[in-house]
Amino acid sequence: MTTTTRRSFIKGATLGAGALAFPCIGATAFAQDLHVMSYGGSAWLGHYPAYLASKNGGFKKEGIDLKWESFGTSSSRMSALMAGNIDIAGTGAVSAIALMARGARQFYVIGVPENFGRVEGLFVRTGINTIQDLKGKTIGTTFASSAHMLVLDLLATNGLVPDKDINIVNVSAPELPAAIKSGQIDACATWTPYFNNISAMADMKLLADDTAFSLFKEFGVTPGPDVLVVRKSFADKNPQAVKQFAKAYFSACASLRDTPEAAAPVLVALTNLSSEDQLQTIKDADWYDRASQQALLADGAKFVTGLQKLADMLVTYKQIDHAPKVSDWVRSDFI
Repeated sequence: MTTTTRRSFIKGATLGAGALAFPCIGATAFAQDLHVMSYGGSAWLGHYPAYLASKNGGFKKEGIDLKWESFGTSSSRMSALMAGNIDIAGTGAVSAIALMARGARQFYVIGVPENFGRVEGLFVRTGINTIQDLKGKTIGTTFASSAHMLVLDLLATNGLVPDKDINIVNVSAPELPAAIKSGQIDACATWTPYFNNISAMADMKLLADDTAFSLFKEFGVTPGPDVLVVRKSFADKNPQAVKQFAKAYFSACASLRDTPEAAAPVLVALTNLSSEDQLQTIKDADWYDRASQQALLADGAKFVTGLQKLADMLVTYKQIDHAPKVSDWVRSDFI
């Protein structure tokens, strides 16, 4: 795929959503006093905290009535946020940085839910043992995603050139298990729950996960770390509601870290994973609670520096035209 097409994928994301209102807890009179907020999510683990807090009453306790909107990609989720169709969302940083590069000021980055480095990676068929062995092969991944960035980084650090040494094709994450099983592609890079589906296949092995990404060891940044974003106009008008959302959200992050066995049965309805896979997926992520946020997002923090390095890398790989100053979008005061 050409550079132009890759850029178009980021810049021309289309909106697709399905609304789901979570059931209210408590009396109707109480529900009328709640602050209604709409959240953009999916079955990806970065949305576990919002789903868990919706189901266990965490948001209701903090005065939030959360409406859930489902999106297939971070790009479509960010499009909805920019359009004012949702108020708050979890998203991959790549999509957020792409919008920053275009000068979009309609959102803030206000939190970091987790590090998912062990549940996203590059799978290959048996017999492929190194990145060099992929020369002449076809890799499937979802363009403009964290998995796509992982592939580009792994190829670059091993001296391989996309579209010359290796063919990279754009395949949506839900379609990757079928594509690799049918032999249409030789390797694929994706995230949970599709990561789990492919991991269970005979003949497939994990060649590298996000801990192999070049920015991970120094900055703790994966190819597209999850961030919590809020629509600027909503946050400016309702700062207390955003703070109450964050309180419940990061309490759920702490629950995922400290009591994963209790969280797993709630989440299987969202992910359709087996109970065993669901529990392991929670445990494979490092969950950040509320107290961790200042260290992650404060001025000069290693994580924010890593996001800036990621923006620079997106320019290098021709995903965006120029690197924005990421810290201009970061607001840690809501946490």
